[in-house]
Amino acid sequence: MEDCYKVVGDKKLRFGYTTGSCAAAAAKAAAWMLLSGKQADHIRLETPKGVVLHLKVLDIRREEGSVSCAIEKDAGDDPDITNGVWVYAKVSYLCTGRLPSIQITGGDGIGTVTRPGLDQPPGACAINSVPRQMISLELQELCRTYGCTKGLQVELSVPQGRRLAEKTFNPRLGIVGGISILGTTGIVEPMSESALVSSIRLELNQKVQLGRKSVLVTPGNYGQEYVRQFLPFPLEHAVKCSNFVGETIDLAVGLGIETILFVSHIGKFIKVAGGIFQTHSRNADARLEILTANAALAGAGQPLLSRIMESVTTEEAICLLDEAGLLKGTMEHVMKRIQSHLERRCYGRAEIAAIVFSNELGKRKGGSGELGRTANATEAIQKIQEG
Repeated sequence: MEDCYKVVGDKKLRFGYTTGSCAAAAAKAAAWMLLSGKQADHIRLETPKGVVLHLKVLDIRREEGSVSCAIEKDAGDDPDITNGVWVYAKVSYLCTGRLPSIQITGGDGIGTVTRPGLDQPPGACAINSVPRQMISLELQELCRTYGCTKGLQVELSVPQGRRLAEKTFNPRLGIVGGISILGTTGIVEPMSESALVSSIRLELNQKVQLGRKSVLVTPGNYGQEYVRQFLPFPLEHAVKCSNFVGETIDLAVGLGIETILFVSHIGKFIKVAGGIFQTHSRNADARLEILTANAALAGAGQPLLSRIMESVTTEEAICLLDEAGLLKGTMEHVMKRIQSHLERRCYGRAEIAAIVFSNELGKRKGGSGELGRTANATEAIQKIQEG
């Protein structure tokens, strides 16, 4: 994959390949060795994206009627928790069944789906449809090549999967016992925003499949900790949206969700008060400018406005406003702007509300550190409690 990369900023970032590609390559290599009786040190795999991989085959084990081997996952320059894991495939003859019968199951370290709304139904192994298709097509072709008329069984496993799964979205999605075998293109794009948005879509769709019409959304860990301490919801009700506030609204509305409540630290949602819905700093960072403008509306004088603009963080600026007795008035303006922009983004197709807080203010004064809530936030809380 050295010649497959993308340029982000001034950096050349190398592509990698998915657990689905690893699984398909391992299954292909094991099946080829089972049917040919030969040894495979490397295996060629064409991904759905059209990129051809030449992968090293590891830990080959032969038994009567079966072959097992592994492929090492390479995530390229993407910060992927599964980078470096070995994905195993054991291929054996089925006692019954003829082609095109290719049975695919998960063994050690492969998760099991327990909730609806995912690629696979509850009770199935967390091996998504594209990797399953890749494996089936490769093995059917090999069977035709070698004249094999029996069906084949593929058992996938990832020895580190159970431990690694705790650091992924899987527990939140109701996938237990291991990681998922994923991938729609077979290729991992470094810093892929589409992968993050897909994870948000999965979580929202799962809520809908479970019958929920109201959802709680937090941008990150600060919001989740706030919910845990100060709001009457179990954390499993919360969807984490990262910087994708706008995309999350679009997805939720498209899925028919009727009520959305955002709970966010001021550092993220002050940007929404300026109509910014992708809150990563590389896209837009007008936090202090927006806060300064709203402080001016609340009556702050020039010296204080200058100090707010010179603040390093929004928390520092919030404390300045609090000391000046202007925090409440400023946040009233901020929350009105947040509500206006949220409602405009969803085109009136959902009830949408927000609660904004400050960690530093909570520490200084005790309590939750709540800075403000939109006029409809209390009603949204009630609807989320009702489901």
